Amino acid sequence: MVFWVLWQQSSRTAIATVTIAATLFLSTPVPGSAQSASSPDRGPRASLTPSNLLHLSQQTPSPLEQVNSVSDLSDVQPTDWAFAALQSLAQRYNCLLAYPDNRYQGDRPLTRYEFAAGLNLCLNRIAESIDNRAADLEGEDLSRIRKLQAEFSAELATLRGRVDALEIRTDSLAANQFSATTQLVGEASFFLSGALGDEKANDSGESVESNTTLDYRSRLIFNTSFTGKDMLKMFLVSANSARLGGEVTGTNMTRLAFDVDTNGSVILGKMFYRLPVGENWRVNVDAVGGGFNANVPTFNEFFTPEITGALSRFGRFNPIYRQGLGGSGLTLTYSPNSAVSLSLGYLAPNASEPTGGNGLFDGRFAALGQVAFEPSDRFRVGVTYVRSYAPGSQVAVSGAIGSQLANRPFGQTATSTDHFGVQTSVGIDSHLILGGWAGLTLARAEDEGVGVRQGDDATIFNWAVTLAAPNLDDRGSRAGIVLGQPPKVTDNDGGESDEDTSFHFEGFYRYQMTPGIAIEPGFLAIVNPEHDADNDPIWIGNLRTIFLF
Repeated sequence: MVFWVLWQQSSRTAIATVTIAATLFLSTPVPGSAQSASSPDRGPRASLTPSNLLHLSQQTPSPLEQVNSVSDLSDVQPTDWAFAALQSLAQRYNCLLAYPDNRYQGDRPLTRYEFAAGLNLCLNRIAESIDNRAADLEGEDLSRIRKLQAEFSAELATLRGRVDALEIRTDSLAANQFSATTQLVGEASFFLSGALGDEKANDSGESVESNTTLDYRSRLIFNTSFTGKDMLKMFLVSANSARLGGEVTGTNMTRLAFDVDTNGSVILGKMFYRLPVGENWRVNVDAVGGGFNANVPTFNEFFTPEITGALSRFGRFNPIYRQGLGGSGLTLTYSPNSAVSLSLGYLAPNASEPTGGNGLFDGRFAALGQVAFEPSDRFRVGVTYVRSYAPGSQVAVSGAIGSQLANRPFGQTATSTDHFGVQTSVGIDSHLILGGWAGLTLARAEDEGVGVRQGDDATIFNWAVTLAAPNLDDRGSRAGIVLGQPPKVTDNDGGESDEDTSFHFEGFYRYQMTPGIAIEPGFLAIVNPEHDADNDPIWIGNLRTIFLF
């Protein structure tokens, strides 16, 4: 403010005080651009913290060019609060620098290299002005400059000391950081779960196992980028989550989203490398643990994550994306614009096994094609096709979701399938998202089996409607509801069909205690499990505690 007042009072004094004002600018939090957060109607200013300094210290000098007029800057408008100051630097003092693409980018942090370049240019202009106007520089102006320097000497010394201290801490962080290219992210969750019902849904006459269990699942995720645009991602997983499926309830319809058991060991659960090719292509290479749900849009992103998404396995996304799950392969995505994308993918779950009937091209596989449309921020729709094959011992047509028949319509007979899916998501407002899908599978027996002839066909159908409330309060609390029909065999040349219809009801509410800790109660109910009206309803209760770090 002192600098601005003196600037208005005397142009000669204003020129001389540029050095003092610039020093103050370097020693304080970097303001925004012409639309800075320091404006009264903006948010808080960005602080000059050790982490920010570490980020700045790793940046290379940016090429800057002198600008003769503020109108040349595409991101500066006359209504911006700092427009007059920028205009004066450019036209009155001829020492304004910007980036070669004609952007000022004032809302980004200032590196020391960039500051030095700007300061050097202004000092040169000061020197030229003094040389040209030395005779006009009056004693009163010199006295005012010395007074200003003396008045702010204590503050400047303090600020210089703070910057020096921060630089020391930054050097320490840089020397001891985990990696210059890798970011470590952690997820952990405790699950208190239990099943409730009368008899198991498998005609055994046995009661549902109703013991309450306490399980856990944890993941350490290593995000590595070598160019700033690519991503090498690795997941280390440890879990002992019980499978509330056939042995407990008599049906896979009650399986939960996170039922992975590594017996307490740490395994490499997933690893892939993703990079852009040109302006419109993206390549995703899965080395282990691949899944189409991670490579292409599922249009159900709120429910998709294993630990923080839906409660049930079925509620996460259309089962079509489970084809090839856990495999190795390649996915290509072409995006000619922001509204349309085309994806092609191939995954082989046993790609690392060299024996017959396995490998990348001689065993179980899934090939995907998907077209995604996003005409607006609130409406998205996708059409998906997957061709898959599995030998008899590995058949799981519906991804271990739905009825037993829906997963093995021909028993343990080699089966090929054509899967068709339509998925959509509609943003009702900023607090509600309506989504859903429908899936149709045409299965064919590729071998002879018990009561099965090669070429027999089966038809399988599933659907779901989801409702997500992602922002219930300022803490980030959320809730979700899933209603649907798990995969059901509607017609089968080589065996039985599902006679009745099961319905899936699911709901959960997550209370966000802190940014990294949440508690989430939820329930799952299956009516007519195994698509059999003679089976009693089965309930699953769950209490999740989620830690993100």
